[in-house]
Amino acid sequence: MNAATAYITTPRRCIIRVTVAVSPIKPARRDQFQDILGDVRPGEPVSRETAFALICCSDHDLPELLAFARSAKERFKPGAITYSRKVFLPLTNLCRDYCGYCTFRRDPGDPGAHTMMPDEVLEVTRAGEKLGCTEALFSLGDKPELLFAEMRETLHHLGYRSTLHYLEAMCELVLRETRLLPHPNPGLLSGEWIARLAAVSPSMGLMLETTNAALLGPGRAHDNAPDKVPAKRLRTIEEAGKQNVPFTTGLLIGIGESLEDRVDTLLAIRALHERYGHIQEVIVQNFRVKPTIRMANWAEPRQGDMLRTVAVARLLLPEVNIQAPPNLSTPYYEELIEAGINDWGGVSPLTPDFINPEKPWPHLEELRLRTESKGCQLRQRLPVYPEFVDSVTAKAGLLADKLRAATGDDGLARRAA
Repeated sequence: MNAATAYITTPRRCIIRVTVAVSPIKPARRDQFQDILGDVRPGEPVSRETAFALICCSDHDLPELLAFARSAKERFKPGAITYSRKVFLPLTNLCRDYCGYCTFRRDPGDPGAHTMMPDEVLEVTRAGEKLGCTEALFSLGDKPELLFAEMRETLHHLGYRSTLHYLEAMCELVLRETRLLPHPNPGLLSGEWIARLAAVSPSMGLMLETTNAALLGPGRAHDNAPDKVPAKRLRTIEEAGKQNVPFTTGLLIGIGESLEDRVDTLLAIRALHERYGHIQEVIVQNFRVKPTIRMANWAEPRQGDMLRTVAVARLLLPEVNIQAPPNLSTPYYEELIEAGINDWGGVSPLTPDFINPEKPWPHLEELRLRTESKGCQLRQRLPVYPEFVDSVTAKAGLLADKLRAATGDDGLARRAA
């Protein structure tokens, strides 16, 4: 038996970390695999044990796993794959976390270190508005002012006490001055800040990435990354659930986690969604090597690893939107449809993927053709999914008004893809 870390939500809604004994995964024989698939019930989430067995299936058995996942997707949302037409706003790339796989973050004085000014935010969002974008994705380092005096000086010059105060103001600026809807990814948040940002954005996000706290160890992916403690990230996701905030999260595969860790990360997300019903989207993102990162010699996940993880995510979460970024699986990204995704995530006709700038998004026309080649229609959604629109528009105010104006009768973006 091996030891593993598990996260449990108590009746008092406190997330605690415990060490449990788990049996290592062993590939199932052909007859065993058939028995496992025979126990999968349409529309019902699979068990932890079943997910473990499926995620390590052989290449020979992979097509059958994908067929089950695709069937589950069609049962959930038939005939269409959605995407969000967005502009990517790197509000600041200063960050106090030093993740081994990241090229986005900078220290003050590094080449490319930058904090966007309000006029830059408006320039980009207005240009995106002309191209039919409906989402303003704000990405930023986690509380850089706590580490860097230079960021404190920038915020003081702008008239804000913290990066989160500045983010809040920029979300409000975009909401007031354009038709775009903000979607912030600011890192760890308190309950107070979730409430404040929810007043100026219909949805928000935080990648859980993994529940494996061992990756915080020396030389591991999250070494010197204090905001990547799994329990802290789970608390943020749970607090969003308490406040009924539509929330995007997900896992990052290939950063040193095990197959068991991938399943357990998905199960931790599922547990929170079962309690609060607020997880609008789960992203399965694959690590990609870059020459300047600490993990430059790390092995990337194979295509089969990605397909297995997506398929198991679909079967663990049969009624949750599952996304995988197409630019990180080029040139075979349409195969992800066979694994059960129903969304491509944000795709921009204007701005690059600042997290993975070496991996450009596909042209929207190519994305449409690739999607149609798999028998699906490409549909443009808003940053908040249709099933969550009513809960946001139920609150009076500018955000609700802007969201109503952007939403079509089907809950997707009013402007067609």
